[in-house]
Amino acid sequence: MCNLVNKYNVAGPRYTSYPTVPYWNMETFSVNAWKATVQKSFKESNTTEGISLYIHLPFCESLCTFCGCNKRITKRHEVERPYIKALLKEWALYCELFESKPTIKEIHLGGGTPTFFSPENLQELIQGLLRHSRAADTHEFSFEGHPNNTTETHLQTLYDLGFRRVCFGVQDYNETVQKAIHRVQPFENVKRVTELARKIGYTSVGHDIIFGLPFQTTEHVQKTIEKTKLLSPDRIAFYSYAHVPWMKGNGQRGFRDEDLPTATEKTAQYNLGKKLLHEADYTDIGMDHFALSTDSLYTSMIEKRLHRNFMGYTAQKTQLMIGLGVSSIGDSWYGFAQNVKNIETYYHLINEGMIPLSKGHILSAEDLLIRKHILNLMCHFKTSWTPETTQIPELANITEKLAEFERDALIQTENNTISITKKGKPYVRNICMAFDVLLQRKKPDTQLFSMTV
Repeated sequence: MCNLVNKYNVAGPRYTSYPTVPYWNMETFSVNAWKATVQKSFKESNTTEGISLYIHLPFCESLCTFCGCNKRITKRHEVERPYIKALLKEWALYCELFESKPTIKEIHLGGGTPTFFSPENLQELIQGLLRHSRAADTHEFSFEGHPNNTTETHLQTLYDLGFRRVCFGVQDYNETVQKAIHRVQPFENVKRVTELARKIGYTSVGHDIIFGLPFQTTEHVQKTIEKTKLLSPDRIAFYSYAHVPWMKGNGQRGFRDEDLPTATEKTAQYNLGKKLLHEADYTDIGMDHFALSTDSLYTSMIEKRLHRNFMGYTAQKTQLMIGLGVSSIGDSWYGFAQNVKNIETYYHLINEGMIPLSKGHILSAEDLLIRKHILNLMCHFKTSWTPETTQIPELANITEKLAEFERDALIQTENNTISITKKGKPYVRNICMAFDVLLQRKKPDTQLFSMTV
């Protein structure tokens, strides 16, 4: 196992999109081109699937130093209402593109810290979004909650608005690790909000756990998962810490690189965590998620409906996902677009009646073909290709590129089909890279991605 870790621990994408953000082509992108793909996708899918909304709420009262997300640290809660009003204006700009009332299949409130916002302001946001649209009959509304500041009123208000899934960021229960990442929260706080959510009626309560954090050991991971098992969350995201301190605006400081576990130690943490979760009846879902058999994420995997996008793994696929708020990324299937990251710039563009985009990518026929392969591998650990795939020059010898993975028993190939083995699942990012022709055509001069292990 150590030899495999050393061999495959390279910088690589997490493939929440293909092409990945550093390879987006701005020469073929424009706001009008993005609008056209949104309108096309809406016409094709609104009545059959509905659409998804990802809403980025960037404010946090304190900085968590493991976080790579776009955020603004402030204790001034008067920032809430102007931001809510801007989000609703942005949504109105999108609604102008649609010929009929949008059917919302999925809403996810991410951050930042969504529960930084008061229940009253979150209610104003959701009611405003739904004023000119309707919720699908089988909608899934979810939000990320901070255990230290999520109140019963937060949970009840969002439940009354149709939310049935909540995810709480746990990370690790060890005090030394918590201090290093500036995220001190006792087990009692997580227990309180988990039990409150269940009491109110939430059908899926999730916990996020991270391995590979500064000063973290396998013993810490074991104790964190043992405490987690006492609360039996419906799903668990067991993430590898992505160390990307070179990213602008990143909060990953306050500890040194040598304070992080080695790749071998991280692998030991993952293997132990996975073993403990299996013993507690959790099943692997995709690359880094685990769920009980009663959770919708498990059902979607069994029924081959599992999807992956900028929100990670989702139980419901929609062709069109619109991102609202600073730094949010939208996905029309035919294109990607990311909003500006600066809040003041975002407000200015919104007030000028402009969708506040900073960059994007319109997918080519080649992009769409490779995207399907990478989604298949990330969601189902399997993909098959036709001669159309091997007509791409970099993939003409795809079986040769995959041969090394097969020799290491990470995959099995047969009749132009690749299946990732149980042994190969931790290396799914590496296997996807064999299909990533843009990465192969232009290898980065500097490190753009976190390490794969």
